[in-house]
Amino acid sequence: MSDITSVMTSNPSSCRIDTPLADVAQMMVDSDCGMIPVVDEANKPIGAVTDRDIATRIVAAGIDAGLSSAGDAMTSPVKTVTMTTSLYDATCVMEAEKIRRVIVVDGDGQLAGVAALADLALAGKSEATAQVVKEVSEPGKA
Repeated sequence: MSDITSVMTSNPSSCRIDTPLADVAQMMVDSDCGMIPVVDEANKPIGAVTDRDIATRIVAAGIDAGLSSAGDAMTSPVKTVTMTTSLYDATCVMEAEKIRRVIVVDGDGQLAGVAALADLALAGKSEATAQVVKEVSEPGKA
């Protein structure tokens, strides 16, 4: 069975907790993605900012996005998987955590990649993708 590295995006854009939110949003545009991992000085994931986080935690709350940083919008802690995690186990994590993207770390816990539902779909894993979409979309845990 394939591992998560077969579908993940390697070397994804990332930011620090104090990165201006406008810069994070621009990274999403430049990278054509909806999530930017937030890493510490050792490149270990400590959170993630999604386009939805910006919309709900900042814009909808009436907070000035121009004065906000990644830390103001990020979800933390984040669930990660390792580079040796199987596709099956990664989809199980996504289902259990109700997440559409999962951060992949190397053996030292440093950011190595990101795998999204779109990656599973593009890899022809339609059954796994459909199951994750079903589980993630059910009401309950946000």
